[in-house]
Amino acid sequence: MSSTYIKRSLEPVLRKAASEFPAVVLTGPRQSGKTTLLQHLFGRRYRYVSLEPPDVRTSAEGDPRSFLEMYPPPVIFDEVQYAPDLLPYIKEKIDGVRHKSGQFLLTGSQNLLLMEKVTESLAGRAAMLCLLPLSRREAEGRPQISLPWESTRRLSPENPLAYRDLWKGFLRGGYPELAAHPGRDANLWHGSYVQTYLERDVRTLRQVGDLSQFQNFLRALAARSAQLLNLADVARDLGVAVNTTKAWLSVLEATYQVIVLRPYFANVGKRLVKTPKVYFTDVGTLCYLAGLKDPEHAASGPMGGAIMETVVLSEIVKTLTHRGIDPQVYFWRTTAGTEVDFVVETDGQLVPIEVKLSATPRPTMASAIKIFQKDFGDKALPGFVVHPGDIVLPLGPGVTALPFGEL
Repeated sequence: MSSTYIKRSLEPVLRKAASEFPAVVLTGPRQSGKTTLLQHLFGRRYRYVSLEPPDVRTSAEGDPRSFLEMYPPPVIFDEVQYAPDLLPYIKEKIDGVRHKSGQFLLTGSQNLLLMEKVTESLAGRAAMLCLLPLSRREAEGRPQISLPWESTRRLSPENPLAYRDLWKGFLRGGYPELAAHPGRDANLWHGSYVQTYLERDVRTLRQVGDLSQFQNFLRALAARSAQLLNLADVARDLGVAVNTTKAWLSVLEATYQVIVLRPYFANVGKRLVKTPKVYFTDVGTLCYLAGLKDPEHAASGPMGGAIMETVVLSEIVKTLTHRGIDPQVYFWRTTAGTEVDFVVETDGQLVPIEVKLSATPRPTMASAIKIFQKDFGDKALPGFVVHPGDIVLPLGPGVTALPFGEL
């Protein structure tokens, strides 16, 4: 656990959930800070038990009732996906004193297995929250700042980041350990993370015979980041079955490594069947898999646009998720090829967002947003063109150029 604690915007949501529900389930990718957050907020009053060690796991699975007698609430059970059969017995304990809130705090890094078991055992008894890696606002110590379309705050960056520093930050990504230890080698850390993640989570969720082939799949996804994803093409390039690539993608999504972004249609059914795009949740993971180590190369190379889109999407998704909100983010594309990078649905209205690699915003950059606003009329809110520079600039009626640092 890092000695340098970084304040998380999920804190008030987590406290509220623990005061209202008998159990709270905190999910998220490995190393996103779940254990640190729970111990920081509740460590003085709660006993802590990790279910990852084999002996503890065996004890929990072999005699769950005795195990829960040994560790009575209030208690934090870390990595509960290792002992999912414990959940029905936790339900039994909760139902004995149903009125009592905050009895069990559970963490897990595998959404696929955990959600299934929680839905079966703890429906109506547990609040489900998710902690992703640090958003930029959290890393900068301003976790409660609202998104630009949510307030009337003046858009004017007080401390604009130098262009190179911005890209150095993108290469490091948002995992708390790297933020807390600026001297740590980010490339080495991400390499170790991917390897550990492969060994633990992939083999737990799917019987992947050839880990090197799965690693090739990760790199193929990184190369196609921010593009329409055709899994049949990926499967053909790798020499594996399409169903295998679909299964691997579901593993990555279930362990919070990627965000699958679907196209926006007024008809919800259409969103589910049309071709999606895939983005990595952490931009540092994307840069590592793409083999990028140098800020200048990352900014000016062929992956520059995908990296910029990844950080913008990641910031929006993290900000909303850490408020306990399920982010409704899509992309929009017409048959004629006009495309808006992101569409954020908020209170039944739509915020169009374009992402540009140039730090010099021009009115032509807003053309797709203007077409979107015309098509959706009153449902479309003012849009933004997010760029890596430091200029806030109107680009016409209803569109503002916005520095990434202001997002």
